[in-house]
Amino acid sequence: MNFKIFFLVFFFFWLIAFNKKFLFWVYLWQLKEYHSGRFLAHFQTEKGKKIILNRLNLFKLSLIIFPFFLPLLFLLLPINFDIFIFYLSAVFLIFILEGAKALWNFKRKTLKTPIFTKKTVLIIFTGILFEILIIFTLSTAIFQKTYDFPFSFFHLFYFYLLIFYLLILDFLTPIFSTISVFSWHPLAIFWRWHIIKKAKEKRTRFKDLSVIGITGSYGKTSTKEFLTTILSEKYKVLKTKEHQNSEVGISRCILNDLKPEHQVFVCEMGAYNRGGIKLLCDIAKPKIGILTGINEQHMATFGSQENITKTKYELIESLPEDSLAVFNGDNEYCRKLYSKTQNQKTQKPKKIIHTTFLTAVRNVVWVDFWVEDITVGREMVVFKVFSKDGDSAEFKINLMGAHNITNILGAVSVAKELGMTLEEISKACRKIKPRQGGMQLKKGIDGLNVIDATYSANPNGVISHLEYLKIWPGKKIIVMPCLIELGSASIGIHQRIGDKIGQVCDLAIITTKERFKEVKEGAVAKGMKTENILFVENPKEILEKIRGFAQPGDVVLLESRVSKELIKLLSD
Repeated sequence: MNFKIFFLVFFFFWLIAFNKKFLFWVYLWQLKEYHSGRFLAHFQTEKGKKIILNRLNLFKLSLIIFPFFLPLLFLLLPINFDIFIFYLSAVFLIFILEGAKALWNFKRKTLKTPIFTKKTVLIIFTGILFEILIIFTLSTAIFQKTYDFPFSFFHLFYFYLLIFYLLILDFLTPIFSTISVFSWHPLAIFWRWHIIKKAKEKRTRFKDLSVIGITGSYGKTSTKEFLTTILSEKYKVLKTKEHQNSEVGISRCILNDLKPEHQVFVCEMGAYNRGGIKLLCDIAKPKIGILTGINEQHMATFGSQENITKTKYELIESLPEDSLAVFNGDNEYCRKLYSKTQNQKTQKPKKIIHTTFLTAVRNVVWVDFWVEDITVGREMVVFKVFSKDGDSAEFKINLMGAHNITNILGAVSVAKELGMTLEEISKACRKIKPRQGGMQLKKGIDGLNVIDATYSANPNGVISHLEYLKIWPGKKIIVMPCLIELGSASIGIHQRIGDKIGQVCDLAIITTKERFKEVKEGAVAKGMKTENILFVENPKEILEKIRGFAQPGDVVLLESRVSKELIKLLSD
């Protein structure tokens, strides 16, 4: 047996398998925005647990532990080659299969790899340097002339040690990738504060810029899109781009996109910890703040509902004395914060607006804008907006679902304060497109109507989308994973979602397992048949279930981060 060739083949496939896993872990860190709380919260989910606790990893762990029992084994049995041959063959087969699968995924373009930014390039570069060191060390040992003599037990044992070493490295890929990520952490922090400092300096030069900060647990992006569309009819408007709501994202937007001609900057603000919104306000210096709504989203990273509420309120606390604060009157937490702001002895915002589309409270003195005469169609909402100063106008907007009205009303409130009449705002709203509301209607296979609501997900959004489904005739189907990062609130939220599914849907397919039990219990309690709420992960199996159940004209709601493959399979 030529052990040099054996080792080169083994090492080739090991390298492919190792790099595939390394890139996946860097991708996962990037997906969680290098936030350790979000990263760790992922492993509380069923999918996250499977990444670590799966049969292959457990088998590898047994192979790592096995050699420590060899001395005991050799006390009972004579030393022979068979044990080592079996061990080498098992490890060799594992990495041949893993490497071949990685090459197949690469060919099909299904490998999960990070988006290549400066940071990820540096992290990957660190990993490559480490790999080069491994390759150099092993190749030197393998090809030394001193070992180029006829096969012996020593050769076998020597190769066994090398392969055992590579097996341990493969098993520790998560730790290796994490070390690579955090090895650049000091430089990332320095670079982050450098970017923030430059953005602050540039922002101070725009004295007359009206900055509108938008935060909340949900509705931030839609409100930003609606407001930008409306204000663009009268002003030169800059908005933060998609997923550009962090301190680095906002800083980059200011540095790269803010021009002297801009009059208004609509700034979406997101955070996962206390002090996060305050930092964003220090950068952007908003003069207007919109609180879109607060719920349990990201409680796993915040730790409590109180921390979430206090963090979102940092936007209002950061506003200057001549500012405007807008609260969503349909959200209980926002109503409490509105009252808190009104009762402050030193009131920083000059004007505080409370909005609602619940007509039952329209006569309450603190409601500044409200909505009546709501009609919801499949692809349009029609309603009438009233303001406390006596102005009113009818709105017809190409949006799916009444839940959009709350965010429209927040945008209307700001636009009116910036000098637009309700009629002008109503006319501008005709340019709003359905995708700006987070839902798109697509033509599906077999005559199905597919509603794509996969941009993001939160408890209020899911409930609202299910409520919207009620207006559709025929069978109603929802496909969604369980929601993540909800911490201690997760069980109750998924039971409520299950209740709503049971009231609205005829078939529910849940693609993750962690809270499937709670969703199913809630749905069955509201009358859904047990066999019509299913846990299915595979996109092709999901497609078969839908095709076997639905008829042309029925509607399928795709909620949260469902598989891109499934979206493609359902598209006509």
